[in-house]
Amino acid sequence: MATYRIDELARTAGTTVRNVRAFQERGVLPPPRRHGRTGVYDDSHLARIRLVVQLQERGYTFAAIAELISAWEQGHDIGELLGLEKVLTDPWTDEIPGHVTLAELGDLFFPAHGPAPTPERVAELLRRAEELGFVEPAGDRYRVPSPRLLNVGAELAAAGIPLEAVFDIAAQLAEDCRTIARRFVRLTVEHADLDDVAGYRDRTDLPDLARLITRLRPLAQSAVHGLLARGMQTEVMAAFGDRIEGLALREEPDAG
Repeated sequence: MATYRIDELARTAGTTVRNVRAFQERGVLPPPRRHGRTGVYDDSHLARIRLVVQLQERGYTFAAIAELISAWEQGHDIGELLGLEKVLTDPWTDEIPGHVTLAELGDLFFPAHGPAPTPERVAELLRRAEELGFVEPAGDRYRVPSPRLLNVGAELAAAGIPLEAVFDIAAQLAEDCRTIARRFVRLTVEHADLDDVAGYRDRTDLPDLARLITRLRPLAQSAVHGLLARGMQTEVMAAFGDRIEGLALREEPDAG
């Protein structure tokens, strides 16, 4: 097994001596063996540093890293823990965020042939759009987490619906969707023996949990898609059926 002085260890791991010392102070890197007054590290220290750096890049704090390492040292497979973390944090959509300028937003929601909005109205609409997560300030542009949602809003506005009403329904739909998601997850927790998931150190079924969450994605989306389609058909007929029938009767030629 190779041995390293602290500067050699840092260089081999692609980090700094300062970071190595910080890892030791935070309890995520074991102390070196002592040869006289010199600290000697080995490949196990190198592997630990690389693991800590990887976890930091994934957004883990030192406290969380220490907990993961503690679980690992107690016999858990850290790969299983990281696999579960990946399932939990991976986006639930394949949609790619976009970027727009303020001028492009204006063209999208306020066509040139329509009345120009006042600066005060633009500022208020931007505030609501940010509040609802439609756009996020990004320097001199705006990041659009979901171009699909932004386009839905633009289509509704083009159909003559005021943007204030579009934002109102967006807020209501967001809450409705959170309720649906909460019910779906609660159903799974209550009937899949997952009440003690928080105590992962005492469980051995992390791969099963990761697989279950992965299966939830298409199931939840399919259920909502199917029920929404049926609901839209029912509501559209209830709202417009009589009107359509009345128009059809009005256009029928007089038999006499």
